[in-house]
Amino acid sequence: MAPGPTPVPEKVLLRMADTLMHHRTPQFKAVLKDVNLKLKKLFRTENPVVILASSGTGAMETSVVNLLSNGDKALVINGGKFGERFGEIARTYGIETVDYDVVWGEPADPNEIERLLKENPGIRAVYSTLAETSTGVVNDIKAIGSVVVKTEAVLVVDAISGLTADEFFPDEWNVDVVVCGSQKGLMLPPGLSFLSVSAKAQKLVERSDLPKYYFDLKEAIKAHAKDDTPWTPGISLIMGLDAVLDMLLEEGVENVVKRHAYLANLTRQAVKAMGLELVAAVPSNAVTAVKVPEGIDGGALIKKMRDEQGITIAGGQASLKGKIFRLGHLGYMDAYNTIATLAALEVVLTQLGFDVELGKGVAKAQEILVREGEQVCLSKS
Repeated sequence: MAPGPTPVPEKVLLRMADTLMHHRTPQFKAVLKDVNLKLKKLFRTENPVVILASSGTGAMETSVVNLLSNGDKALVINGGKFGERFGEIARTYGIETVDYDVVWGEPADPNEIERLLKENPGIRAVYSTLAETSTGVVNDIKAIGSVVVKTEAVLVVDAISGLTADEFFPDEWNVDVVVCGSQKGLMLPPGLSFLSVSAKAQKLVERSDLPKYYFDLKEAIKAHAKDDTPWTPGISLIMGLDAVLDMLLEEGVENVVKRHAYLANLTRQAVKAMGLELVAAVPSNAVTAVKVPEGIDGGALIKKMRDEQGITIAGGQASLKGKIFRLGHLGYMDAYNTIATLAALEVVLTQLGFDVELGKGVAKAQEILVREGEQVCLSKS
């Protein structure tokens, strides 16, 4: 129940276990062609969505080394551990960053982004997260896009956790590059990453002079047009991706988002019924970040949940380490996964000395399930 890697559906595991197909055959190209079309539907974009054999961080680095050139500046929204990563990558390649430091737990302010863009000529790219997994916040990408589109800069959004969980319309919201990874809402093991690339972004790709070889988007886009990859792809993962995309598109992207919103609300109402406090002012549907009660050992809470209850949840990162815990409800999840986690959480909190009325959070979740939960209990077949 961490916000990634998330559980992999059984039918996807079986598809990945099938006989390995050579990646330069017409048979594999037919699969890749189908996957490329379905990815565009899932991403809700008309732009090409290229597939890389890397974690999501590889796609983040790809967005930096292909969009920027020596002498460019990048505006980085630092609202959490993953927002900060874009800046770390950019500075590794000698790019000057304009850092917008957001209070962790708060969303970015589009007005502040507009001000920074006006005050700092030479910004070529704005880097944001959709869902900032480290704090549980969702950013207003629509409003940010309406600001960035008026400039020469491109908007790059890390949707590694937010895709399928939060409302997201990249083309309508003027997002130029969407970065994603396989191990979150796409219900796959880690190992694949994705980038959608707009026409505006492709112009920057053509002029970029930063060093790159494996992560060369020009090569990736050229191969994508031929339903191919420039380098050896993650064949088994792509076969699993084909099965995942069928599942998600059959459920319907809007329905998938609604399911995540339902589970997020169920979790938060239950957590508050236990007397706990949430972290995010504007929470994402992907994860619920909860403050560790005063006097409780946050590390011990995570350990007891994992080792004694058999449920993996996530702790805080960086300055939030030991101060928060995070409950994922992302990917192959339904209400019963969540209710079991809430029951275990009540037990562990009680064992650690927190005064919680056993069953109160679970009862709140069950009330919501009885009232409106028919559509969110997934078939596990």
